[in-house]
Amino acid sequence: MPNRKWTFTIVFIIFMFAWLLLQFTSSLLKIHNLAEPLQAHSSSDKNPVHIVLISQELENYSWRAIEQGARKAATTYGMELEYIGPDRINPDEQIRLLDKAISAKADAILIQGINDPEYRRLISKATAKGIPVIAVDTDEPGSERLAYVGTDNLGAGKQMGELVAKASGQRGDIGVLISDEHAENQRLRLKGFRSVISRYPGLQIIEVASSNISMLQAAQEAQSMLTRYPQMKYMVGFSSSDGLGILEAAQRSRPEGLHIFAFDDKTETVEAVRSGKIELTIVQEPVEMGFKAVELLHGHLQGTAPPTVTFTETSVLTAGPSDLEAGVKRQ
Repeated sequence: MPNRKWTFTIVFIIFMFAWLLLQFTSSLLKIHNLAEPLQAHSSSDKNPVHIVLISQELENYSWRAIEQGARKAATTYGMELEYIGPDRINPDEQIRLLDKAISAKADAILIQGINDPEYRRLISKATAKGIPVIAVDTDEPGSERLAYVGTDNLGAGKQMGELVAKASGQRGDIGVLISDEHAENQRLRLKGFRSVISRYPGLQIIEVASSNISMLQAAQEAQSMLTRYPQMKYMVGFSSSDGLGILEAAQRSRPEGLHIFAFDDKTETVEAVRSGKIELTIVQEPVEMGFKAVELLHGHLQGTAPPTVTFTETSVLTAGPSDLEAGVKRQ
């Protein structure tokens, strides 16, 4: 009898233990099910990657196009883009804005290179804080920037040199407008252009002037050149405002006989090419620059190392129908 009671007791204890274990397991499952939505909600509430794009000039045609591409990519990858820049070209303001973006703890920064030691110091500061910096449109060589995305500006200058040499029959005087003598992309385009023109003894660059990315100033500088050099038959503009400024000056003082070579595809520039008032224009891909820069940032944040340099294409737009539709891709 005592043995039987002992057996019942053991069975009861085992049953109670099994029941308690079952209740404990059930409670764990309920807690897990309740925690899952909270974890998902917490994950969805995580702030998106905040990218700051610092332009050369806030309302500049090309920089607004870069912003358009960057914003499209940011939307695609669930990132947030902030677009800032000086109202007028001001490298000191670009430096200040870069410092401000670093202090505000941006997750990533897109900049235009300005070839400045203080700028490079700030890029190093950003890198040390884990903030990747990509140069767009113009590189910042010698810095710790993660990558460069944009036109091969030296190559584009050489390309323009060959186009002018061909159109001129390798003879003639040339006037040149650049947006800013301190802008690295303009300096490289001019350097590439000079390197080609110097190979032709019959060609001569007689003056280089700065338009400060202003069509009005471009027209004024072109007007002065046309007055000083009546024999000059060729003028080149290396920023989006320069070709149109040259055209405005030519229409006032020399409507015939001047061959104008422009940069970028502003609507007015394309129309002037189509009508034969501008010889040709070299077209960049600013939208692609912005998109690709953000795409590379996304890859970098996912653990993929980006290429150090990514050149976007240029094309030559002339009055030929096929050129106007698609451009002639530079090899």
